[in-house]
Amino acid sequence: MKNFYGYMRVSTADQNIDRQKVELLKWGIIEQNIYCDKLSGKDFNRPEYLKIKKRLKEGDVLVVKSIDRLGRSYRDIQEEWRVIVKVKKADIVILDMPILDTRTNKDLIGTLISDIVLQLLSYVAQAERENIKQRQAEGIAIAKAKGRHLGRFPSPIPEEFYPIYEKWESKEYTLRTASDALGVTVSQFRTMVKKHINNKNESRKSP
Repeated sequence: MKNFYGYMRVSTADQNIDRQKVELLKWGIIEQNIYCDKLSGKDFNRPEYLKIKKRLKEGDVLVVKSIDRLGRSYRDIQEEWRVIVKVKKADIVILDMPILDTRTNKDLIGTLISDIVLQLLSYVAQAERENIKQRQAEGIAIAKAKGRHLGRFPSPIPEEFYPIYEKWESKEYTLRTASDALGVTVSQFRTMVKKHINNKNESRKSP
């Protein structure tokens, strides 16, 4: 009998654990088969993921929200995919990208299309992470050049905050991704969010 497993990987600062879990439960995965690794900083140890990979056998299905849950680089994602699909002969379902559902692309053309899309998305996932790191480094460098104390949030709120805030509010960015993109810490980003909300509330009260 095939088993279905769900995997989540989140930052300790992220607030989207419940949201990811709900999606996996809606998909029909029982709670005891949902595994979650909480990461912090540069730590990328994934004990729960390794447990799933060890348990996977032929015909089982691994469900993840997005492709970057499989690894932190293009090469990592490709290798994990190869081991699970080619070696263990299990299937993978990517909720954000149904075309990568290996259960429905068993024919030659379907497999070729899936492989091409997989390579493209793996590359994009890695490029996005690298861009975020670069933006964070640039933000810190600019802050230092302006003599800004990095332990406090800039006042007034910088213009760069607003488009990033919109992506965070719409769940496109996690808390960690948003703060990295802005080049501030998670606590600083939260402080900016509170100030932004307070400013909006104050403006509504004004005649």
